[in-house]
Amino acid sequence: MNDPRLAQMSPDELRAAMRALDYKTQIDLANAIGVSRSAVSLWLEGKVGVPRPVAMLLRMLVAARRRVY
Repeated sequence: MNDPRLAQMSPDELRAAMRALDYKTQIDLANAIGVSRSAVSLWLEGKVGVPRPVAMLLRMLVAARRRVY
C-alpha cells in the first residue's frame, strides 16, 4: 500500500507546510522539530532531502490543523 505520508517531500511542499503551520522562519521550524536551521536551509534549497520521519510529521501536523473538531 502506498501511503502518501511516506512520499518524499519537495522544497515547495516544505514551504507550503511551513506556511500552513505558521512557521515564518527557518529557525521557527528548526526549533519546533528539534533540528538545526542549517538542516532546514538544506532541505529548502533541495540540496538534502527532507528525512521521511520529518516529512511524515509535518504532513500529519498540517492535516491536524485543517481538521475541524
